[in-house]
Amino acid sequence: MTLDLIIRDARLSDGAAPVDIGLAQGRIATIGAGLASDAPTLDAQGGLAFRGFADSHLHLDKACILERAVNRTGDLKGALTAVTAAKRDFTTEDVYARGARVLEQAIGQGTTLIRTQVEIDPVIGLAGFEAVRQLKRDYSWALDLQICVFPQEGLLNYPGTEELLRAALAAGADLLGGCPYTDTDPEGQIARLFEMARAFGVDLDFHLDFDLDTSWRHLDEVARQTIPFGMQGRVAIGHVTKLSMLPPAALAQSVALLQDAGIALTVLPATDLFITGRGHDHAVPRGVAPAHRFHAAGVCCTVATNNVLNPFTPYGDCSLPRMANLFANVAQLGSAEELTACFEMVSSAPFRLLGVSDRIEVGGPADLVLLPCESRASAVAEIRRPVWGLRGGRMTFEAPAPRILRP
Repeated sequence: MTLDLIIRDARLSDGAAPVDIGLAQGRIATIGAGLASDAPTLDAQGGLAFRGFADSHLHLDKACILERAVNRTGDLKGALTAVTAAKRDFTTEDVYARGARVLEQAIGQGTTLIRTQVEIDPVIGLAGFEAVRQLKRDYSWALDLQICVFPQEGLLNYPGTEELLRAALAAGADLLGGCPYTDTDPEGQIARLFEMARAFGVDLDFHLDFDLDTSWRHLDEVARQTIPFGMQGRVAIGHVTKLSMLPPAALAQSVALLQDAGIALTVLPATDLFITGRGHDHAVPRGVAPAHRFHAAGVCCTVATNNVLNPFTPYGDCSLPRMANLFANVAQLGSAEELTACFEMVSSAPFRLLGVSDRIEVGGPADLVLLPCESRASAVAEIRRPVWGLRGGRMTFEAPAPRILRP
C-alpha cells in the first residue's frame, strides 16, 4: 500500500495509546502502531486527533457589524432593532465578505462543520442566502456548511416572507428555522413551519423562548407538533433561556418532554449571558439553559457560538473550546466527566445533530484536527487551541504552539 502521509503518535480517545494513521488519496488507509512506510510524516506528539469541532448555530449573515449597528439598550429588543435597521443596507457582496472573515476564524479554531442561520424577509430578500450559498461552495475545501433559512422578523405578520423561504428551500437551503417570539401569531408560525418542512422534506431549527418569564413558552407547542408530523430526531431548539429559571421538578418535566419528542437543545452561552437579565439591578440571572442536565438524560445537546461581533454578542473568536469552557463556568462544571461532556457538546453531539459521522476509521475521510492535549476534558479546562487541521488529507490550517525563548 502506497501512503501519501503518516500521522505519527496520535491519540484517538482519552487515555488510549498513541497510534499512527496512514492516509492515501484523501482517505484513512490504515491505523496502527509503528506503521512502516517511506511516506512523509506529521508528528502528533501524543496529541488528540478527532474530526474537528462542529458549530450547530452560527449567524454568518449578520456577523461583524458593530460599527454600523449599536444595541442602545443592551437587551433583545435593542439587538433586534439595531440589526433590522442595518439589514436594509446588506448586499450579497457585504454578507459574503463578513461571512468569509468569520469562516476563516472558525477554520483556524478547528471547526469543520457549521450550521448557519440565514435571515429571510422582504427587506433582505435572498441576498444573504445567495452570499452564504456561495460561501458554502467556496469554503468546501475546509469545512461543511449547512444553511438554515428562517424568518427573524416573523412569518405570518410579514407578507412575502413565506414565498421567499420557499424559494430558498427550492434553491438548496438545507433546512428551515423559526422565531415564533417575533410573530404576532407564534403558534400559527410554528404550525406553518412544520407544514413547510414536511413539504420540502427538511429538518427544523427554532429560536425559542428568549426571555426569563416562565409563565408562558412556545416549547410545548413545538413538542406537540413534532410527534404528529413524525419529526422526532429532526427538530432542534436554540436559546430556550426560560429553562434556566425552572425549579428541579419543572426542569425534569422539560427534560422528559424533549426526550419524548426527540428534540435537540442548543445553548448559546455568550449571547444568552449578554442579553438576558437586563431588567435586574442585582442578583442578575444567568439565563443559560442547563444543557448538562438534558445531556445526562440522553437528549442531544450542543453548545454553539450564535453571533460574532454584532448587537446580540459584541465579541467572539469562533473558538468552540472557549464556548464550552464558558458554559462549564456558568453551569459550575469541573470534574473530568463533566468537562468531557462539555467537549462532546461542541464535537460529537453537533455532528450527530447535523447528520454527519465523526468517526475516525479506515476507509473514512482523512479529515482530522489535532489538539495539543491528551484528553477532551483538558481541552475544555485549558481552552486548548488546535495546532493543525486536515481535510481530504490536505492541510487546511496551522497554528503551532508558542515557542518559549529562555534566556
